[in-house]
Amino acid sequence: MAAVLTACSSAAARLTSSAPSARRIASQRVVQQRRAMSVQAAAREVVSTDKAPGAVGPYSQAIKANGMVYISGQVGLVPGTKDFAGDTVEAQTEQVMANLGAILEAAGSSFDKVVKTTILLADMEDFAAVNAIYGRFFPQNPPARATFAVKGLPLGAKVEIEATALL
Repeated sequence: MAAVLTACSSAAARLTSSAPSARRIASQRVVQQRRAMSVQAAAREVVSTDKAPGAVGPYSQAIKANGMVYISGQVGLVPGTKDFAGDTVEAQTEQVMANLGAILEAAGSSFDKVVKTTILLADMEDFAAVNAIYGRFFPQNPPARATFAVKGLPLGAKVEIEATALL
């Protein structure tokens, strides 16, 4: 009987001494998983499509990160050229929206997932014309938006629009 008790006590001691080790391992695994999730959350992916104009400077068309896509300001350039879609703010705005749509699609998003836009105008007198075209792309539940008149836009553009959307 004493031998059985000694054997049981010895086994219990081994289990008790290994329990903190098991807890430590489980804790380390949780920490590693959290670190992996942090790295994953911090990861970013460049979005690029030839269905929209390439960047005219040291920036990307868009970046995907943390379940969002951040689209750089788009002007009314026709993809594959350095030519504007037209001389009017209406023609340029139509092309800007087409460019945004192409980038949204390349990122795996769409206009109905846009949460914020910023519109830059070379002339605030063009606000109504731009607004009419812009509104067609957001018929219900439009995103938050800011609109500014600026002194000048890249390449002499009349309008530039950037967007942030959910993926």
